[in-house]
Amino acid sequence: MKIFKFGGASVKDAESVKNVASIIKNEGAKDTLVVISAMGKMTNAFEDVIESYYHKKEDLPNKLNFIEEYHKNIMGSLFDKGDDVYKEIDVLFGELGWFLARNTSQRFNYVYDQIICFGELLSTKIVSAYLAKLGQENVWFDVRNYVKTDSNYRDAKVDWQLTEELITKKVDTSKINITQGFIAANDTENTTTLGREGSDYTAGIFAYCLSAESVTIWKDVPGVLNADPRVFSDTTLLEQISYEEAIEMAFYGASVIHPKTLQPLERKEIPLLVRSFVNPKETGTKVSKGTRLVPYIPCFIVKKDQVLVSISALDFSFMVENNISFIFQKLHDYQLKVNLIQNSAISFSVCIDNKFNKFDAFYEELKNQFKIEVQKGVDLYTVRHFDDNAIELIESKGKSLLTQVNKETSQIVVNPN
Repeated sequence: MKIFKFGGASVKDAESVKNVASIIKNEGAKDTLVVISAMGKMTNAFEDVIESYYHKKEDLPNKLNFIEEYHKNIMGSLFDKGDDVYKEIDVLFGELGWFLARNTSQRFNYVYDQIICFGELLSTKIVSAYLAKLGQENVWFDVRNYVKTDSNYRDAKVDWQLTEELITKKVDTSKINITQGFIAANDTENTTTLGREGSDYTAGIFAYCLSAESVTIWKDVPGVLNADPRVFSDTTLLEQISYEEAIEMAFYGASVIHPKTLQPLERKEIPLLVRSFVNPKETGTKVSKGTRLVPYIPCFIVKKDQVLVSISALDFSFMVENNISFIFQKLHDYQLKVNLIQNSAISFSVCIDNKFNKFDAFYEELKNQFKIEVQKGVDLYTVRHFDDNAIELIESKGKSLLTQVNKETSQIVVNPN
């Protein structure tokens, strides 16, 4: 059994759907389970629906019409007008309309999951129907009947025992199966979602439960590169990465594979392939047990627009455990993600991500208890397997403000101005 995962960019329009169908026919004409995300930017469009539902109901019809027209424009290039898929899509829009009209719950995360799931349901119906139109027999199924979770909406935890039991019992591994990523259901059959990188995680769940031969994530890049090509002009394709290396890189912020996707694969030593749906004949990157990195070269990870904060006691006393514990609690309270820590006897420095724009409130609370120095708009570069040339390259990006080095990794905070 092979598991394929296609993200939104791979099914963003009719030509993309045709390309995905070609890849499935050429690469996985049997014994394949295909996990598909919502089309293009449709997850964002459904989030706009949720926003209107709560705050601007008069905009709701336009938001829904945009989504319906988007999908039906794609369908117009793939199907004849009388094809059954149009009825199936109308049923899904009917279910969405019914929920919006009848829902009485005020719980945002619950409502979010009940609405957002339609993106994946629509995309998979369209891809499945198009494959069937080409004569490629396949089985479409609703993943919510297979992947079971708790009721922690928007970041649900998988019930592995029940999920494995359902998947091994119900999936016909001799067929091409088409299903949704990111979504699942709890024990009351309400939709849940799996949080960040949920579709990749869905692929990992099915691979684990079916003891799959491999998982392939199809992307619009050649594979995993040693640096972000938007930041670095010279990048190299990584042919092989170990599970451990991929998790390390993800920890530092690389947009490789989320650790929660890798963990079930690592337990059964199932290789993960990152390949290009633009050039499907290329082999891409393999993540598996074995050699840590091929080729063995420096890998660069950059986080832009960070905040560097140096905190010390007002009376120049030592920064000890109770000070640091208090500061970390406040960082947590204000949702400030710490990406680097360095401390001396009398000061404590952190490089943080102010994603939720709560740093100023954090500063106001602590400024009367500590001396705080702040530099906003800095960049954090992490270099795995660094050498002198790699460090020189980072230092050419701006003024180095803080450097931290261990055996495998160097982190440098740079002021780019």
